[in-house]
Amino acid sequence: MFGTKSRVTPLELQKQLLIAESEINRAQLLQECQTMADEVRFFANQAGTISSIVVAVVSLGAGLAAFGRARSAPVDNKPSWWQAILKAAQLAGAIWSQLRARPKS
Repeated sequence: MFGTKSRVTPLELQKQLLIAESEINRAQLLQECQTMADEVRFFANQAGTISSIVVAVVSLGAGLAAFGRARSAPVDNKPSWWQAILKAAQLAGAIWSQLRARPKS
């Protein structure tokens, strides 16, 4: 065994080394792709959270602005208390739906 020549030619040995190196490169590429996909998912989740907060704040601001305009109406056109309750319920419903739409972490 120790005195016998190896039956693997230098060309075959080089081929095996190139195949092994290719497998290592492929595994590293897969790991890097997985890492990038995880980062993209993280940033998408963060963007979704931020956008839902912005939508809730904008809806709240629009609701409060509409409520403020309704309150600044002339005294002659004062709405009935049913209309005031209805508008308040609509505002509360809009705010509640925006808050419930936020993704849970």
